[in-house]
Amino acid sequence: MRTFGAVVQALREYHRLSREEFGRHVGFSKHTVASVELGRRMPDVGFVEAAEGVLGNTGALRRAAGFLERQPGLASWFRRWAAWEKLAITLYTYECRMIPGLLQTEAYARQLFIDELPPLTDEQIETNWTARAERQRLFRERPNTAFSFIIEEQLFLRRTGGREVTREAIAHLLDVTQLRNVEVQIMPLVRESHAGLHGPMQLLESPDNKWSAYMEAPECGQLVSDPKVVSVLNRRYARMRSQALSAEDSASLLEQMRGDL
Repeated sequence: MRTFGAVVQALREYHRLSREEFGRHVGFSKHTVASVELGRRMPDVGFVEAAEGVLGNTGALRRAAGFLERQPGLASWFRRWAAWEKLAITLYTYECRMIPGLLQTEAYARQLFIDELPPLTDEQIETNWTARAERQRLFRERPNTAFSFIIEEQLFLRRTGGREVTREAIAHLLDVTQLRNVEVQIMPLVRESHAGLHGPMQLLESPDNKWSAYMEAPECGQLVSDPKVVSVLNRRYARMRSQALSAEDSASLLEQMRGDL
């Protein structure tokens, strides 16, 4: 944090801005600026993004901010997005490979960890589940955040972990959908037109109403802040919401699939 603060201070002085002037540009008080520069305060996402714009938009602060907080159990390329999740007022998720982490049961998640290559140790599996369970607290800790999920029907037909694990996963999903701030839609297995064939994605809206996106591939993840690209992804997600089953019909399908197991 002290190193990050020193970089902010050096860039600010290079641009010949006092702490008060810089604070006005980024929307924080001079005292907050001082606390960050002296390493006494962890800068939030809003500070980092605003500072980038004022100090040349080089990307240096964004990259450096990713090293400020180490979160065991989260992949290094995912940590920054996980931090943004904690502040989001809207979060959209489309997934076609596995039940999204925020919706996974412990048994389902552990099966995924067991299937990892190279194999994980027991300690790593415990750490990973602890981190995932911590993320799932968002639903109740942020009741004013709107969560939307679109999940492919095929994920339940695969029966990851076996019948009992799948049955429990469906039951958990049905419980989560009882929360007023969570909506789950199932994309039916047979769908002649589908706007999500480019793959899974996540979108979030920050408290200052800026949208960002995240897309993940094996061993890497990509954060997207380009408004034009994010706009396209938002339109794609909106189309998928119209193509998926309604929340009510999705719940009915989940109940049917649970009964068939």
